Amino acid sequence: MKARFIFNPHSGRNRGNPWLRRRAEDFIRENRWEATVVSTTHPRHATELARAAVADGCQLVVAIGGDGTMNEVASGLVGTTAIFGLIPCGSGNGLGRHLGIPDPGHGAFRTLRDGQPLAIDTGLVNSAPFFNAMGLGFEADVAIRFSRLTSRGLPGYVRTGWSAFFSHQSEPVRIEHAGGGTSVRAFTLAVMNSDQYGNNAVIAPRASVVDGQFDLIAVPPVSLPAAGGLLVRLFARSFDRSPHVTRINGPRFVLTRAKPGWIHTDGEPRAESHRLEIMLRPASLRVMVPPGRAGRPARPPTEAALAR
Repeated sequence: MKARFIFNPHSGRNRGNPWLRRRAEDFIRENRWEATVVSTTHPRHATELARAAVADGCQLVVAIGGDGTMNEVASGLVGTTAIFGLIPCGSGNGLGRHLGIPDPGHGAFRTLRDGQPLAIDTGLVNSAPFFNAMGLGFEADVAIRFSRLTSRGLPGYVRTGWSAFFSHQSEPVRIEHAGGGTSVRAFTLAVMNSDQYGNNAVIAPRASVVDGQFDLIAVPPVSLPAAGGLLVRLFARSFDRSPHVTRINGPRFVLTRAKPGWIHTDGEPRAESHRLEIMLRPASLRVMVPPGRAGRPARPPTEAALAR
């Protein structure tokens, strides 16, 4: 197996602790793979390294990091025949949890050796790829604040979200989709490829990365007691059954806001225009998942999947 492991030394539990890099090097030696471990040094470097790995003939390219590292490495592999491997070690690990990929120390490396490739759908918002989720409103506000923290994890999300809840202002959003159009006043709005943000916070219980559809979830401004009820539903896998929630599924959306603003892609904040074109690329990324998790056989990308 010719492989490349891309290690983000600033991601999650990797920060100041290179043990996962050493574990990857041990894994390569134990399995006698033709593989190397390389470290990122700057933003978007992981995408450059992933593309270089494909050009070098690597069959497997592995991200060792959190959701941001996952996004960068996967961005370099969409539409190629290379298989994406994930060692999830960030704060949320939404895509990894959705796919059943274990944490390091509980089988993540074993999945690289014994797993099966699964062809999953991926998304684009304007020109920015996402693989787990994108969103605007409150959750983009939380992503901005969270990106500034030195200590992350679920407690950091809770503290940041609590602070943002009382200061964030909702905004009108026009949603165009295959079934027509609707206007909402969105406190937060998520377009989900998988079912959760991470940390088992499941906002779209019916979402799947292999069904050719996104789940759009929009939440209007709600009172503090109603927000508490939604928080319970978030961890009880019943969020989209709340009467407060608007759910629309489809492969393409156009969102229009009154003015440009922030969004997030897989938890990473980015400034965007007032018009957001969101499209799904079916079966465009092959991911190594645990045995038995491959719901449909992996296959080379189709022409539609390769369309940018």
